[in-house]
Amino acid sequence: MAAELRRLRAAANLTREDVADRTGINNATLYRIEKARARPQKRTLQALMELYGATEAQRTDLVAMQSGSQGQGWLRPYHSELPEEYTAYIGFESEARTVRNYESLFIPGLAQTEPYARAVIRGVLPKASQKEVEQRVQARIERQAVLTKPNPLQLWAIMDEAAVRRMVGGPAVMREQAQHLVRLADEPNVTLQLIPFGTGAHTGMTGSFVHMDFPDAQDPELVYVDTPAGDLFLESEAEIRRYKSMFEHLQAVALGPGDSARLLDSVCRTE
Repeated sequence: MAAELRRLRAAANLTREDVADRTGINNATLYRIEKARARPQKRTLQALMELYGATEAQRTDLVAMQSGSQGQGWLRPYHSELPEEYTAYIGFESEARTVRNYESLFIPGLAQTEPYARAVIRGVLPKASQKEVEQRVQARIERQAVLTKPNPLQLWAIMDEAAVRRMVGGPAVMREQAQHLVRLADEPNVTLQLIPFGTGAHTGMTGSFVHMDFPDAQDPELVYVDTPAGDLFLESEAEIRRYKSMFEHLQAVALGPGDSARLLDSVCRTE
């Protein structure tokens, strides 16, 4: 719905400021709608469709999407509790065809075991209540259903060796996590690579990121970056090209899937 509303506005040759002036819809609200961070109210959607000159077929589709988005699937029980950016990210992830994830310090969320996820969340959010921790753990584990659904997500994850060596939750938790990664790497829709310490400096040292593409070719690709200053969703062609290039570089310097699996196996034996 966000992508379609962006396309309609562009086709009407209107800026967000133009839309705000003509409809009274707050510019920030429009931004959040177009970034899929907020669902438009029916009144807002009707105003936008009218301004953009949407066809009857487009209006029907948008109203259906607006009604369907209210369900939020499995996420609904957690929607009011989780940060808005995180729920937006999960929504994108659930619709994606391919996720390319580089992590420098953590095991990717889609590959985390429950004990590891709990230890990570407690570590990075020391002030979170037990309820908040458990809600985040539950959401993270249920996200992983995208890997086993009938048309599963294609996951390509690259990790720095630090991610599998850092003792999160203790030796038993890390041993179980490494064993899970070994099993996961055998799945046909999952590719795992590790960048060993011996590689030295590499482009991924600037930070983790996720690149997504979607089944519908008209849906723009997306890069997600989690920063201390807030989560970023990047969509410009220049940004997509830059992160694609970074991921290709990381693929080249990382161990191949077979050697990565052997390194993981050695971690299982030593942790």
